[in-house]
Amino acid sequence: MDEIKKNSILIVDDEKSNLMVLTHVLSQEYTIFTAKDGHDAINKARKLLPDLILLDIIMPGLNGYEVLAKLKNSERTRDIPVIFITGLDSSEDEEKGLILNAADYISKPFRPAIIKLRIRNQIQIVNQLRTIERLSMIDQLTNIPNRRSFDNRLNMEWKRAIREKTTLSLFMIDVDKFKVYNDTYGHQQGDVVLRTVAEVFMRTIRRPGDFAARWGGEEFAVLLPTTDMIGALIVAEQIRANVEKAVIACPYGGITKVTISIGVNTKSPDGNSSLDGFISGADSALYAAKEKGRNRVCQYEEV
Repeated sequence: MDEIKKNSILIVDDEKSNLMVLTHVLSQEYTIFTAKDGHDAINKARKLLPDLILLDIIMPGLNGYEVLAKLKNSERTRDIPVIFITGLDSSEDEEKGLILNAADYISKPFRPAIIKLRIRNQIQIVNQLRTIERLSMIDQLTNIPNRRSFDNRLNMEWKRAIREKTTLSLFMIDVDKFKVYNDTYGHQQGDVVLRTVAEVFMRTIRRPGDFAARWGGEEFAVLLPTTDMIGALIVAEQIRANVEKAVIACPYGGITKVTISIGVNTKSPDGNSSLDGFISGADSALYAAKEKGRNRVCQYEEV
């Protein structure tokens, strides 16, 4: 049985004794990283992306307020909650930290029980938000990424393809005559079809960077980074053939089968390229596949 991964905490303090005390108190429940000053903290936060940062205020060089401001100004680290740990105990100091979006404020000298409880509260919030975010990006019927998740990934891969001058391939996919299937076998059996098709996608696309999602209704989309048209057409045909071969059981005996149509578009985008045009191209190819009789793969060719 796999060991449950611990949440991680970055402790930032220029006093070695404080680092030792906090590590001793927290290391049984959390994975602990340490930093001895503000610059070290920022570098480690960007590299390690801890779940929580405990940050001293009074440090040489960058103080805690300056470190927090830099963390919040970085897209990579802005969402990491920060708890100030400090000997400063005036209400003005606490207010300043909270204005800068610190999650909490723990005063020295340390009381282990209070530290554990406040950290546990913040970690619970982090884990709950991650669960909500994960669920909001997953299609609940098919258990693969949803349209929102796909849009985020497509934007990211589009920018990367422009930056690295690579090729990007997109499939738009439709389950053929799905309305007729639903009308014949019922909506629950239609749901079985959508789950089966999604499972075929996940079995067929194997590279870590490849991405399949439910676009909506009976439509799906697949994204293949660093893939040219020849490679994309090979994968698309594998998906089409695997769906056609899939046997879909009915609840009262018997089996059914479905087919899919796939439109493929491939592009090496640059700064003048249109992402909407890229999607429209794959849509046009999908339309052509359906017009030519369905259960086939068509590629988009720019005029």
